[in-house]
Amino acid sequence: MINTNFLDILGQFYLNIKKNLKTIYQNSNFYEKKISKTFKNNFEYKPSPHLLSSIIKFQNKKYKIEDFAIESIWKNNLSLKDYEKLNNFFWFFSLDLKSSKKTTQTVVKNWILNNAKYQKKSWEFDLTSKRIISWLSNHQLTYEDSDKEYKSKFDHMIQKQTNHLLNEIKNPKDLENKMIGCAAIILTGLAYKNEKEYLDSGLNLLKNIIKSSIDNQGFPKSRNIRQLIFYLKYFIIIREWFKESQNLIPEYIDETIYYLGSSYAFIWQNIKQDIFFNGNYYSENKEFDQYLKRFGYTFKNQINELGGYTILRNKKIIIAADIGSSPNKIFTNDYQAGALSFEIFSNNKKLISNSGYYSDRNNKFNKLSRSTSLHCTLTIEDYSSCNFINDKNNLLINKGLRVTKKNIVFENNYWKISGAHDGYLAKFGVSYEREIEFYPEQMKFIGYDKLFRKASNKEIKFDIRFHLDPDSKVMKTQDNKSILIEIEDEGWKFSCENFDINIDNGLYFGNKNSYKENQNIFISGMNNEKEQVIKWEISKLQ
Repeated sequence: MINTNFLDILGQFYLNIKKNLKTIYQNSNFYEKKISKTFKNNFEYKPSPHLLSSIIKFQNKKYKIEDFAIESIWKNNLSLKDYEKLNNFFWFFSLDLKSSKKTTQTVVKNWILNNAKYQKKSWEFDLTSKRIISWLSNHQLTYEDSDKEYKSKFDHMIQKQTNHLLNEIKNPKDLENKMIGCAAIILTGLAYKNEKEYLDSGLNLLKNIIKSSIDNQGFPKSRNIRQLIFYLKYFIIIREWFKESQNLIPEYIDETIYYLGSSYAFIWQNIKQDIFFNGNYYSENKEFDQYLKRFGYTFKNQINELGGYTILRNKKIIIAADIGSSPNKIFTNDYQAGALSFEIFSNNKKLISNSGYYSDRNNKFNKLSRSTSLHCTLTIEDYSSCNFINDKNNLLINKGLRVTKKNIVFENNYWKISGAHDGYLAKFGVSYEREIEFYPEQMKFIGYDKLFRKASNKEIKFDIRFHLDPDSKVMKTQDNKSILIEIEDEGWKFSCENFDINIDNGLYFGNKNSYKENQNIFISGMNNEKEQVIKWEISKLQ
């Protein structure tokens, strides 16, 4: 039998050769000639910058181009983050329209002079996509009142960069980058109206994105809430470009926006709260809501289950739960192993919370925030319910889980969410089931966490955690059977009769790429039975 390590080495050797050959090709005159085949078409459709206000943070304070040290900013030793910001040109959106057009165009001309031929660093796929969008959208500064020679260079470089995107768009694994690239190609096709090839290619790519990464209900196959909103923003921007340029809007774009919008209504607009599942953290969706209102988009959705989530609510209480299987491996860049975890809101205050997500994949907190122990659910022997592997600095699921059954009841005086998953079956021989009941009149939650084993010849340790918002206060009662929770002006009691309950310190990643200390309540115990039920209660103090 051929050694597995040898096959891995051979595979890596092949990938390295392929990568080196690609580098040689892209730096060759052959590639230069290929992407330099452009047409002398006029820049006709001039997109309005405000159409991008859902993705661009327009600052109240505007800067003049003269405020920047034009000659020096490109020469300094920049951090990677600053280099990317400079070369994607999204900073143009912060310029005052009274800025000198001549100076702004000099910046563009100098960039073209220094980067006319493909360079890996400055022509990275996402930088190129954003640069095209920025140059075209800021046409009042980058294009207007310029001379014929400059316009010719500008038009040529826009098309040349677009040719590069068309050549590369199959390669990025990051779906968000593909979407931005697709938008840039479509915008070039609309701006240079006779360039039908760009528009047709961009629209075909858009169809592929819809087919490959969005399910039939209009939810990303990644089950990622932030990706849902990202897609919705870009589809609306593309639609508005079509509308403003007086081109016929393809029906499938309207249809996709309808389904993505329905999912957005379900996951955010119905509750106006951020739920921390699968890559989500505190958002600025209220600003996006204003954008939607300004452009006349209204979405509705009254169902209780979508995309592997269920949300039950009345005027006082919201309970949200992850009752979906893990996605296919290729969609797990930001997946968190929190199946059957839940969150509770009381009068718009988060009573029970998952810990959020640390999105910087280069930071150790990213891996930590993806573990099951950072969610309000069960862990066994400190293992997560899914197994992750490192793939080119991305954590992807190697072995996922399947939700084997689920049930939702939503009546005036009785709610129930129940589900089961097989995430611990292969390693520990354990099937896990959870049932959460809510009695609105009594303001009481009753939970049942159930462990089922075919063989119980070995003891295993389990923990069930209930994470709290950093602003919550907790205190254990003298009998050690209950824990009191205070959130602002409300008091709640957590209790579990037959198992030890304690308070532990933890980390909260509710804000992007930052952390706070928080506390969590946890039930711990040993299991050596074929069937074991752990019952707990959360009730409001009157």
